Amino acid sequence: MDDSKIVDLFLERDEAALRHTSEKYGKRLRTLSYRIVEDFQTAEECENDTYAAAWNTIPPHSPKEHLYAFLARITRHISLNCCRYRGSLKRSAHICELSAEMEQCIPAPDDCACRIEDMAFADVINRFLASMPVEKRNIFLRRYWYLDSIADISKRFGCSESKVKTTLFRSRNQLRIHLEKEGYIL
Repeated sequence: MDDSKIVDLFLERDEAALRHTSEKYGKRLRTLSYRIVEDFQTAEECENDTYAAAWNTIPPHSPKEHLYAFLARITRHISLNCCRYRGSLKRSAHICELSAEMEQCIPAPDDCACRIEDMAFADVINRFLASMPVEKRNIFLRRYWYLDSIADISKRFGCSESKVKTTLFRSRNQLRIHLEKEGYIL
Protein backbone atom coordinates (compact mmCIF):
# COMPACT_ATOMS: atom_id res chain seq x y z
CA MET A 1 0.00 0.00 0.00
CA ASP A 2 1.18 3.52 -0.79
CA ASP A 3 2.55 5.59 2.12
CA SER A 4 0.09 8.37 1.42
CA LYS A 5 -2.84 5.96 1.76
CA ILE A 6 -1.42 4.53 4.98
CA VAL A 7 -1.11 8.03 6.45
CA ASP A 8 -4.69 8.75 5.35
CA LEU A 9 -5.78 5.66 7.32
CA PHE A 10 -3.92 6.99 10.36
CA LEU A 11 -5.63 10.35 9.95
CA GLU A 12 -9.02 8.63 9.70
CA ARG A 13 -8.07 6.69 12.89
CA ASP A 14 -8.52 3.39 11.02
CA GLU A 15 -6.67 0.55 12.77
CA ALA A 16 -5.88 -0.99 9.38
CA ALA A 17 -3.12 1.64 9.20
CA LEU A 18 -1.19 -0.28 11.85
CA ARG A 19 -1.53 -3.57 9.96
CA HIS A 20 -0.41 -2.03 6.66
CA THR A 21 2.48 -0.24 8.35
CA SER A 22 3.60 -3.46 10.01
CA GLU A 23 3.39 -5.39 6.73
CA LYS A 24 5.34 -2.76 4.81
CA TYR A 25 7.95 -1.61 7.35
CA GLY A 26 7.87 -4.05 10.28
CA LYS A 27 10.98 -6.02 9.34
CA ARG A 28 13.03 -2.88 8.63
CA LEU A 29 11.98 -1.23 11.90
CA ARG A 30 12.75 -4.40 13.89
CA THR A 31 16.17 -4.64 12.26
CA LEU A 32 16.93 -1.01 13.05
CA SER A 33 15.89 -1.51 16.65
CA TYR A 34 17.82 -4.78 16.97
CA ARG A 35 21.05 -3.06 15.88
CA ILE A 36 20.63 -0.74 18.86
CA VAL A 37 19.22 -2.98 21.60
CA GLU A 38 20.81 -6.28 20.45
CA ASP A 39 17.87 -8.33 21.72
CA PHE A 40 15.10 -9.71 19.48
CA GLN A 41 12.31 -9.51 22.06
CA THR A 42 13.21 -5.94 23.00
CA ALA A 43 13.42 -5.01 19.31
CA GLU A 44 9.87 -6.33 18.80
CA GLU A 45 8.68 -4.31 21.79
CA CYS A 46 10.33 -1.19 20.35
CA GLU A 47 8.67 -1.88 17.00
CA ASN A 48 5.26 -2.12 18.70
CA ASP A 49 5.96 1.04 20.70
CA THR A 50 6.76 2.74 17.39
CA TYR A 51 3.30 1.90 16.06
CA ALA A 52 1.69 3.27 19.22
CA ALA A 53 3.76 6.46 19.00
CA ALA A 54 2.89 6.85 15.32
CA TRP A 55 -0.80 6.39 16.16
CA ASN A 56 -0.54 9.17 18.73
CA THR A 57 1.58 11.59 16.69
CA ILE A 58 0.43 11.33 13.09
CA PRO A 59 -2.42 13.67 13.72
CA PRO A 60 -1.27 16.53 13.68
CA HIS A 61 1.79 15.32 11.71
CA SER A 62 1.14 14.02 8.21
CA PRO A 63 4.32 12.36 6.86
CA LYS A 64 2.84 11.26 3.54
CA GLU A 65 6.07 11.48 1.52
CA HIS A 66 8.43 10.21 4.22
CA LEU A 67 6.57 7.70 6.36
CA TYR A 68 9.50 5.31 6.76
CA ALA A 69 11.86 8.10 7.84
CA PHE A 70 9.23 9.28 10.32
CA LEU A 71 8.83 5.76 11.74
CA ALA A 72 12.60 5.08 11.74
CA ARG A 73 13.23 8.22 13.77
CA ILE A 74 10.64 7.12 16.33
CA THR A 75 12.12 3.61 16.44
CA ARG A 76 15.65 4.92 16.97
CA HIS A 77 14.57 7.16 19.85
CA ILE A 78 12.53 4.43 21.51
CA SER A 79 15.37 1.92 21.13
CA LEU A 80 18.00 4.31 22.49
CA ASN A 81 15.73 5.21 25.40
CA CYS A 82 15.26 1.51 26.08
CA CYS A 83 19.04 1.06 26.22
CA ARG A 84 19.39 4.01 28.56
CA TYR A 85 16.65 2.66 30.78
CA ARG A 86 18.26 -0.76 30.98
CA GLY A 87 21.65 0.81 31.56
CA SER A 88 23.11 -1.16 28.69
CA LEU A 89 24.04 1.88 26.63
CA LYS A 90 27.20 2.24 28.70
CA ARG A 91 28.05 -1.41 28.18
CA SER A 92 27.20 -1.62 24.48
CA ALA A 93 30.57 -1.60 22.75
CA HIS A 94 28.98 -1.08 19.33
CA ILE A 95 27.14 2.09 20.30
CA CYS A 96 30.12 3.38 22.29
CA GLU A 97 32.38 2.83 19.28
CA LEU A 98 30.05 4.78 16.97
CA SER A 99 29.62 7.52 19.55
CA ALA A 100 33.37 7.88 19.94
CA GLU A 101 33.80 8.16 16.18
CA MET A 102 31.24 10.94 15.93
CA GLU A 103 32.46 12.77 19.04
CA GLN A 104 35.60 13.61 17.10
CA CYS A 105 33.66 15.88 14.78
CA ILE A 106 30.40 16.87 16.52
CA PRO A 107 30.36 19.03 19.63
CA ALA A 108 28.30 17.69 22.52
CA PRO A 109 25.66 20.06 23.87
CA ASP A 110 26.24 20.52 27.57
CA ASP A 111 24.11 23.54 28.39
CA CYS A 112 20.75 25.08 27.50
CA ALA A 113 22.22 27.52 24.99
CA CYS A 114 23.60 24.62 22.97
CA ARG A 115 20.26 22.85 23.00
CA ILE A 116 18.52 25.92 21.63
CA GLU A 117 20.82 25.73 18.61
CA ASP A 118 19.82 22.13 17.83
CA MET A 119 17.62 23.12 14.91
CA ALA A 120 20.34 25.24 13.32
CA PHE A 121 22.85 22.46 13.91
CA ALA A 122 20.56 19.93 12.24
CA ASP A 123 20.32 22.25 9.24
CA VAL A 124 24.13 22.44 9.04
CA ILE A 125 24.36 18.62 9.14
CA ASN A 126 21.66 18.29 6.48
CA ARG A 127 23.49 20.73 4.20
CA PHE A 128 26.69 18.74 4.71
CA LEU A 129 24.93 15.48 3.83
CA ALA A 130 23.30 17.08 0.76
CA SER A 131 26.72 18.21 -0.47
CA MET A 132 28.16 14.69 -0.37
CA PRO A 133 28.20 12.33 -3.36
CA VAL A 134 25.32 9.85 -3.10
CA GLU A 135 27.40 6.75 -2.34
CA LYS A 136 29.46 8.46 0.37
CA ARG A 137 26.31 9.93 1.94
CA ASN A 138 24.63 6.53 1.94
CA ILE A 139 27.67 4.86 3.52
CA PHE A 140 27.75 7.60 6.19
CA LEU A 141 24.04 7.22 6.93
CA ARG A 142 24.16 3.42 6.98
CA ARG A 143 26.90 3.60 9.62
CA TYR A 144 25.75 6.45 11.83
CA TRP A 145 21.97 6.45 11.40
CA TYR A 146 21.16 2.78 10.75
CA LEU A 147 24.14 1.53 12.82
CA ASP A 148 25.22 -0.98 10.15
CA SER A 149 28.52 -2.78 10.67
CA ILE A 150 31.45 -2.11 8.34
CA ALA A 151 31.03 -5.64 6.92
CA ASP A 152 27.32 -5.09 6.20
CA ILE A 153 28.03 -1.78 4.48
CA SER A 154 30.78 -3.28 2.32
CA LYS A 155 28.41 -6.07 1.22
CA ARG A 156 25.59 -3.62 0.54
CA PHE A 157 27.75 -1.37 -1.65
CA GLY A 158 29.94 -4.09 -3.15
CA CYS A 159 33.23 -2.65 -1.94
CA SER A 160 35.99 -3.63 0.45
CA GLU A 161 35.80 -3.00 4.17
CA SER A 162 38.95 -0.94 3.78
CA LYS A 163 37.16 1.39 1.35
CA VAL A 164 34.23 1.77 3.75
CA LYS A 165 36.55 2.61 6.66
CA THR A 166 38.47 5.12 4.54
CA THR A 167 35.25 6.71 3.26
CA LEU A 168 33.92 7.07 6.81
CA PHE A 169 37.19 8.48 8.11
CA ARG A 170 37.34 11.07 5.32
CA SER A 171 33.65 11.92 5.72
CA ARG A 172 34.09 12.55 9.45
CA ASN A 173 37.07 14.80 8.70
CA GLN A 174 35.04 16.68 6.07
CA LEU A 175 32.19 17.04 8.56
CA ARG A 176 34.60 18.44 11.16
CA ILE A 177 35.91 21.01 8.62
CA HIS A 178 32.34 21.87 7.56
CA LEU A 179 31.27 22.42 11.16
CA GLU A 180 34.29 24.61 11.88
CA LYS A 181 33.49 26.74 8.80
CA GLU A 182 29.96 27.12 10.13
CA GLY A 183 31.32 28.42 13.41
CA TYR A 184 31.05 25.34 15.63
CA ILE A 185 33.97 24.97 18.01
CA LEU A 186 35.03 21.38 18.41
